[in-house]
Amino acid sequence: MSKTQVRPSRDLRDNYADVVKSLKEHAHVIITNNGVGEAVLIGIKDFEQYEEYLHRRFIYDELQKSKAKMSDPNAVTHDADDVHAELEQILGAHGL
Repeated sequence: MSKTQVRPSRDLRDNYADVVKSLKEHAHVIITNNGVGEAVLIGIKDFEQYEEYLHRRFIYDELQKSKAKMSDPNAVTHDADDVHAELEQILGAHGL
C-alpha cells in the first residue's frame, strides 16, 4: 500500500530530490499552499498503472451498459461482422 505525504509547495523548489525519491518509493505527495491542499503528485509508473485502471474500468462500465441494454426484449442487435466492417471503414477514414 502506498503512503501519503503532505508537503508545502516550497518543497518542490527547495527539496525536489526528496520529493522525487518519495514518488519513486510509490508515495503520493499532497502539495499544500498556506496549509491548504492544492495538488497530488504520483510517480510516473503509478500514473501509468492508474491510467490503465481507468481504461479497464471504462471498458467494464461500457460492457455493463451494453449488457443492461441487451436485457431489453426490444433491443436492436447487429451482426459482429457488420460492426467490424463499419469500424474498419470509420477507422480507415481517419487514417487509423
